[in-house]
Amino acid sequence: MNFRSIFAAYMLQGPKRFIYQTAVNFWNHIVLLGVYPTMPFIEARRTMLLNLLSLPCIPFMISYCIINAFQGRYLLSALNAVTTSTAVAVLLLHKYRMYLSARIVLIFFSVVLYTFTGLYFHNGAEYFLLNILVVSVMIYDNKWVIGCLSILILSAFLLIIFMPQSWYLAPPVPQQREWTNVAVSLVSMIIALLFFKYIQSDYQEEIEKQRQALLAMNKDKEKLFSIVAHDIRSPLSTLESLLDMFQKGQYPRNDMEEAAATLHQKVSQLGGTLDNVLRWSTRSMKGIQTRPRHFLLAPVMSEILLFFELVIQQKNMQVDVQVPVSTALFADRDQVSVILRNLFSNALKFSYAGGKISVTAWQTEEQVFIRIVDDGVGMDMQQLKTLFTSQQQPAYGTTGERGAGIGLLLCHEFTELNNGTITVESAPENGTTFIIQLRRGDIPANEPAAANEPTAAN
Repeated sequence: MNFRSIFAAYMLQGPKRFIYQTAVNFWNHIVLLGVYPTMPFIEARRTMLLNLLSLPCIPFMISYCIINAFQGRYLLSALNAVTTSTAVAVLLLHKYRMYLSARIVLIFFSVVLYTFTGLYFHNGAEYFLLNILVVSVMIYDNKWVIGCLSILILSAFLLIIFMPQSWYLAPPVPQQREWTNVAVSLVSMIIALLFFKYIQSDYQEEIEKQRQALLAMNKDKEKLFSIVAHDIRSPLSTLESLLDMFQKGQYPRNDMEEAAATLHQKVSQLGGTLDNVLRWSTRSMKGIQTRPRHFLLAPVMSEILLFFELVIQQKNMQVDVQVPVSTALFADRDQVSVILRNLFSNALKFSYAGGKISVTAWQTEEQVFIRIVDDGVGMDMQQLKTLFTSQQQPAYGTTGERGAGIGLLLCHEFTELNNGTITVESAPENGTTFIIQLRRGDIPANEPAAANEPTAAN
């Protein structure tokens, strides 16, 4: 920040606000010294703790250094200067990411200096040793290190307490100074304990966030598995049906060549489906993500019709698709494809042989509506109430097809993720109507994709 920007901030905020904000920024900068984004959580908090204890020590010890020098206590003044240098060294070592060295410097010099000044000047420095003990327990995990430091620091503390009070190299400091040192050491200890409590609370919150994220990822994983299973089941059942007919000799010899071509087409289609599903699953490894973009609806419907082509032929279904070639959506194309595949699959599954399915799309200025209607078995009121919940019961199709019970849940969730709605109307033996409402897309008329894409055929 240059002088011009500082002066501008001064004039904008006013003197008091500027001084306060500058002090806060300086404090935060020092406390976060050596902390970087990719640093382990607990190590970042330990570094902040040492910075928090070192920063107040600098002005405190400088003031004592000056006072003791004026009062003729030159040795104590020199020791205060060394203590100040130790605090500065900790901050500098953190800045250059020498964390282990910073801890060793802090603990070694603090124990030596506080033991010496407590023994010979009786200035209450022994209580700072307790502060160092608390910090040592917080910043180390190794039990042997903690045990050795605890024995060393407590031995120094007891030595000062029980050493004859008449043994000193210089006149002892005034009693008021000793009380001040004791008060400051105890306050520092309280601050360290409060910060440790904050670390624990913050750490628990971080663990809970990670736990919730893992739960969400597990749910997404289950959904991805169900999508993969659903998209593979249909072509696999078709292949199984064809191979069973081959094995039983139900195809005339003259039709074998045509049937082999059909089988080759379905295997190729299954390979393409697997590629699409694996590509989407790879993209969603860190959780299902919605990435909306503009795309045409007609090609998606063409893919779905091709996907279920053999099932349509086997059940002798009449499929009427009315999707204008210019209809575009602004949504996640893969998720819309999953929605339409599931709804169209259900329409096929619960339609009687020789029945009819119609798919119609129309648009307004901002929305696109897609209606899928079948004349199949329909649903009663109880089924409709639990349709988009985990309480729905999987049902069998008209030819014994088994559902997994999760397809409509995915349809509902994916529709909401794309800022859309899905509604259903149904009655027993009167078929089912699904209406999906999504945001309208914008594909320029001169764009090749818009000009060359075919309309979904009947």
